[in-house]
Formats: sequence, structure tokens, C-alpha cells
Amino acid sequence: MKGIVFTGKQAEVVNGLEVRDPGPTEVRVKIVNAGLCHSDVSVINGTIPWPAPSVLGHEGAGIVDAIGSEVGSVKPGDHVVLTTLANCGLCEHCSAGKPTWCRKSLGNMSQPFTLDGEPAWNFAATSVFAEKTVVREIQCVKIEDDVPLSSACLIGCGVVTGVGAVFNRANVQRGQNVAVFGVGGIGLNVIQACRIAGASRIIALDMIAAKEPLALQFGATDFVDVSQTDGAAAVRELLPYSSKHVTGPMGAGGVDWSFECVGHPKVLEGAMSCLDWGGNCVIIGVPPPTAELSTLIGQFTHVDRGLMGSRYGSIRPHKDIPILVDLYRRGQLMLDELVSATYPIEDFDKALADLHDGKLARGVLAF
Repeated sequence: MKGIVFTGKQAEVVNGLEVRDPGPTEVRVKIVNAGLCHSDVSVINGTIPWPAPSVLGHEGAGIVDAIGSEVGSVKPGDHVVLTTLANCGLCEHCSAGKPTWCRKSLGNMSQPFTLDGEPAWNFAATSVFAEKTVVREIQCVKIEDDVPLSSACLIGCGVVTGVGAVFNRANVQRGQNVAVFGVGGIGLNVIQACRIAGASRIIALDMIAAKEPLALQFGATDFVDVSQTDGAAAVRELLPYSSKHVTGPMGAGGVDWSFECVGHPKVLEGAMSCLDWGGNCVIIGVPPPTAELSTLIGQFTHVDRGLMGSRYGSIRPHKDIPILVDLYRRGQLMLDELVSATYPIEDFDKALADLHDGKLARGVLAF
């Protein structure tokens, strides 16, 4: 079986993979398409520490191949989106509709694979960069057969993380102003969710000027090339405190919501410093584990500003993914447009290079 394996130094396309049969509450899925996400790159470059060898990939969709004896929600032949959220489904947080708070939903490292006969780890409880994978039943969400799996695969991470941050974690209201720092796969989904929510001004910021057309296509009203100017200052120029003053008392002026989609402390500083009074910054990007933040506390306590994290869009997979699919089928949620290019698994290195060069909203692998 083919797959993409992190060796401890790099990612390689291999042929010697095998995956075990599903247990009683597990599902084996034949992967059809998988999105290439920065979190996969973060394993390769060491930002996310992970053991090797491990099968990468966590944003995928496919067809159910086999089910365990106790599985009842899907059957062989069903089309499914896979989620990384391997929550228990039984604790107080799962029962309250907050599965991202489930204490058993982090890590979930196991070795369902072998590589040339030796055990190999999974990644993010999914490992969709393989022709077949084994996941828990709770991670499989059935979708209609007419939804292209090349688009549906992106729901499993980039879409739910970005859209969910707006719909579930934040509370963006119609007419409010928003700044989105980072116009990659996550940022584009934040942008389109803000559009759907009815935000008035949606300011997209990125280091790559060529991303402007894509940002505008997904719903941004303005684009700032932060390779040429200070992002927070540019936001305040667009949304000043008054006609005479860009910045008012205690940093007044700016946006109601900002979303940090990059995972860098300096970017986060900009996202916080462009908030108006009462504004909130949502952290989505994943920095290295040792990253720290320093800020003036009074800039938050005195004017009701807020700072919050967002894990996986605070998603409730079996409730939210059908809603997203419905929005797609009704033409409100853009999925097909996220797919910049599709690559056979053998062209993984090319997909990786295109991602590094900023050419992709999302690159999709085909199996």
C-alpha cells in the first residue's frame, strides 16, 4: 500500500505500508482525496514534535471499506469526511456539545500501520496520506455521494477550523468589521464565514500580494500586503477612530474581530493591536510549543478587549459538517474554489514546493 511517511527527517512516498483491520468501534476507509495542510508541514520541519516513522495527513475524505462489529452509523460504500477529533463521545463535555473540550481528544497516538513489517505511528488520529486508514467511528461523517470528494476532503480540517472559528468560537455579527491575518486555507475559510455571517468590512492581510484576488473572491472587501506596510497600522487607516485621528484613546478605532491564522507571535501582536474597544482576537494559527506572548494588560482590561484560542473551530462534527455540506450545495460555501491544484500521491514533493511558494489555497492529493 502506498503512503507518505515522516521518517524523522523528511516525508517520503513509500510502497511498503499495511494497515490493520478495524476494531469493534472502528472504521477502515479507502482514501480518495486528501488536502495538504501546514500542520503536516509542521511535523516535517519540527514545529510539531512527532515520533517516526508516522503516516502523515489529517484532512481527508473517502469511501468506507470495512467496519467493526459495533459500528452502526456508516456502512461499506458510504462516502465520508474524516475528522481529527477522536473524542470519547461520553464525557460531560461531549454530552454538552463541546467535543473539543474532551480530555481524551488530544494526542490519540497509536500504531495501526506497519512499514516494511515494522510498526508505524498515525498522525492526528487520522493519517489520510495513505490508500487506506483506520479511525474511530466517531471520526466518520457520512456525506451525500454527489459531493466531490476532492472538495469534501478539505472540510475535515481547513474548512471546519476557519468557518468554525467564526460560527462557533467567535460571535461575528452582521455589520461588524473584521481583520484576517493570513490568507491560506484557514484564512480563506475565515473570510468566507465572515461574509456568510454578514460582516461589513473584511480586511485580509498577507505577505504575498498575489493572494489578493483569491481573498477578494472569497469575500474580503480590502487586502493589505504586509510585506510592504505594517498590517495593524493599515487596518487603522482603513477604519480610523475619526476623520482627524487614526488612533483614539486606549487604541480606539480598528476592527471588532481579528483572526490570527498564521501561528506567529509577531502576527498575533498585530492582530491584537488593531482591535477597537470591545474587540476580540481569535488565535487559530499553531506556533511552536514554546512560543510566548507579551502584551499590555491594561489595553484589554480597561476597554473590554478579549483574546481567545480556537481549537479546530470548536467543531461538533456530526452537527456542523452536514450544515457545511448544505451551505456548499446551496452555493453559499465555496469548496471547489479552494482546490488550487490536484496531485497524484507521487507528486507530493511538487505539492509541498507549491505550498511553500504560496501558490495554493489548498493542494489536494489523489489516491
